Amino acid sequence: MTRALITGGSSGIGLSFAKALAAQGHDIVLVARNQESLDSTARDLGSEYGVNTETISADLCDRGGMETVARRLGSSELPIDILVNNAGFGLKRSFLSSDLVDVEAMDNVLHRAVVVLSHAAAKAMLGRGFGAIINVTSLSAYTTMGPYAASKSAATVFTEALANELRGSKVTATAVLPGFVHSDFHRRAQIRMGWLPSWLWLDADHVAKAAIRDARAGRVLSVPGGAYSVAAVLARAMPRPLIHRVSRGFQGRRVASKTS
Repeated sequence: MTRALITGGSSGIGLSFAKALAAQGHDIVLVARNQESLDSTARDLGSEYGVNTETISADLCDRGGMETVARRLGSSELPIDILVNNAGFGLKRSFLSSDLVDVEAMDNVLHRAVVVLSHAAAKAMLGRGFGAIINVTSLSAYTTMGPYAASKSAATVFTEALANELRGSKVTATAVLPGFVHSDFHRRAQIRMGWLPSWLWLDADHVAKAAIRDARAGRVLSVPGGAYSVAAVLARAMPRPLIHRVSRGFQGRRVASKTS
């Protein structure tokens, strides 16, 4: 039986990945910080889908947490066949209004951990001759909306570069670029998003299933949702000054929504 490791797997998009992969018969390894939440989620998955579950409590903000998960990915005992790098969080303030330690912690989770864990997983998977790496980034990677977008952009380009390096093998790397998704992300970051039209919101289960389908097809980039697929094409074709203008406008609306 194959096995999938999912970071940030006890809630939001990560939990949707865990459910979708468990429903397909994969054993599940969940990674998050809160052991109680991990244990509860693992029990529910095992009971509902009849799969084996494992938990790893690790903080991916620091290198020690990354190394704990990297060692598990590199283990030949109960090997990992699918890695989903999904853990992440946002900041409620702009770059210059935020403490630098918080900005660095966010970049560690959104970018550095993706690099460290992908390195461990890819080497182990190549040694076995197959595997899949799915890195959940964001459509904001195509914008200039602060350090979150910068970290997601770095993770996206990294995944594309990794896919190039893996070309010709049976190990794949896919970057998933969702738009706005119903989850706890904005609530935890204390960002009010009530102004956003309902049709722009994606369901987390849809995002996970689309990403898994695209990864199986060997696609390097996965953009769930028809409207967002069009937006991604347009964003890559737009002149950068226009991207800057659109990003400024959105950031202004985002700040206003937090203070209203």
